[in-house]
Amino acid sequence: MNKKTLAIVLISALILPLFAQGQKEGSTKQEEIRVMLANHPYGDLLKEKIPEFEAATGIKVNVEQLQESQLTQQLTTEFATGSSTVDVFMTRPLQEGLLFMKNGWYTPLMNYDFSDYPQSTIDIGAKDGSNYIIPLVTEWEVLYYRKDLMKKAGLTVPKTLAELEIAAKALNKDGVAGIASRGKGAAGVTQMSSYLYNFGGRYLENGHAVFNTPEALEAIKYYGRINSLYGPTGITSMSWENIMPIFQAGKVAMWTDASVFYGTLINPEKSVVAKEDVGVAAFPVGPKANNPFIVVSWGMSIAKSTKHMSASEKFIEWATSAAYAKEGMLTNITMARNSAWTDPDVLKVMNSGLVESQASAAKNGYPYDRPYMSSVGAARDLIGEVIIESIDTAGNSSKLQSLADAKVESVNKLLQTDGEYQK
Repeated sequence: MNKKTLAIVLISALILPLFAQGQKEGSTKQEEIRVMLANHPYGDLLKEKIPEFEAATGIKVNVEQLQESQLTQQLTTEFATGSSTVDVFMTRPLQEGLLFMKNGWYTPLMNYDFSDYPQSTIDIGAKDGSNYIIPLVTEWEVLYYRKDLMKKAGLTVPKTLAELEIAAKALNKDGVAGIASRGKGAAGVTQMSSYLYNFGGRYLENGHAVFNTPEALEAIKYYGRINSLYGPTGITSMSWENIMPIFQAGKVAMWTDASVFYGTLINPEKSVVAKEDVGVAAFPVGPKANNPFIVVSWGMSIAKSTKHMSASEKFIEWATSAAYAKEGMLTNITMARNSAWTDPDVLKVMNSGLVESQASAAKNGYPYDRPYMSSVGAARDLIGEVIIESIDTAGNSSKLQSLADAKVESVNKLLQTDGEYQK
C-alpha cells in the first residue's frame, strides 16, 4: 500500500464514524404529542401559549380545538374503537367523566400534586383511590345584566326568580330581549339546572330520574315562559356561543349562564356594550331554595392509550400550573386552584360581582349542573326535548307532564343499562 492510499484509508477511518453518528443524531425524531382542547376561554389561552412550551421542552404539540360536544364525541369514538392517538385532552368531569373512568380511558395521575385544589374538585375526577382529572375551571351560574338598562327602567338587580321575571318583562322592549338562557335542548339542561334546584327539583335523586315531580315541572314551565315571552327570537336553537354575541350587540338585557364567560363578554373588540355597563350578580333565589350549581366544568387528563407518558406529564404540569391559573383569573376565567382566588394581583382586578357570587355559590351551591351518569349525553338530549316543548309553548303545554314522565322512564332505562339505577 503506497502512502497516498494509506492516507485515504486513515482519513476514511476517522470520518466515517463521525458521519454515521451525524446520521444517527440527525435521524432522531422530535417527540410529538397530540393535545385536544375545548372551544373555551382557557382552551384559547393554552393554544396561544403552546409555542412557549415547545420552545422550552423541545416537544412538538399537535393541537386540535373543538366545540365541547364535538370534543366529547371525537374522544368517545376514538377511545371506543381503540384507534386513538390522543395523549392529553380537556375533559368535562360531569359530562363524560364517569363513563371514561368506568371504561378505563383515563390514565391515573400518580405524580401530580393536587394540594392546591379544593377536595370537592378532586373527588369528582377520582375513582377507587386514583385521581384521573386535574380540575381546571370551576363555574357557577350567575346573572349577567345591563346596569344602564336597569337604571333607565328604575329597576334593582333581581334577587329572586319572581323579581327576575318582573325585570325581564320590563326590559323586553325597543328591540332588546328582556332575558336569555340556553334554549337549545341538551345545552339548556346545564343552565336550567339552577332554576330546577331553586324550585326544589332535581334531575336525579337516589339513583333514579325525578325531573317529572311537581317542583321540577314548575321550574321547567318557568324557564320556558321567560325564554319564550322575553327571550330572543330563535332561542331554542341557541347555546352560549349564540347568546353571547347578541348580548354584546346590545340586544339582551339579562343573561343567566356560567361565570366563566365574563371576560369574553366584556371584550371591547367584540362588544358594543361598555364594560362598566355589564354587571354580575348571584343567581336569584327560588321559591324553595338557593342552590345554584357550582361545578368543575373542565379538567385535563392523559389518555390511557398514550405512548408518550413523560411528555404528556410535562405538558399537563405546564398547562395546569399555578402561573397559568393566575393568568386565567386575570382574564376573568374562574380557575379551580385555591391560590388563584387569594392572589393579591387577582383580587385587585377581579370583578367584585364574580367574587361575591362565587362565595355565595360555594356556600349554598349544588355540585352538579346535569344528571351525573354514564349516559349523560343521551339523558341531556331527552331532558332537552322537555325544555324545548316548554319554551315553544311558553310553559303552557298540555302534554308537558306526560312528556316529562316519558323522558324520566327513558332516562331510568339508561341508568338500568349502565348498572347505575336505584329505586
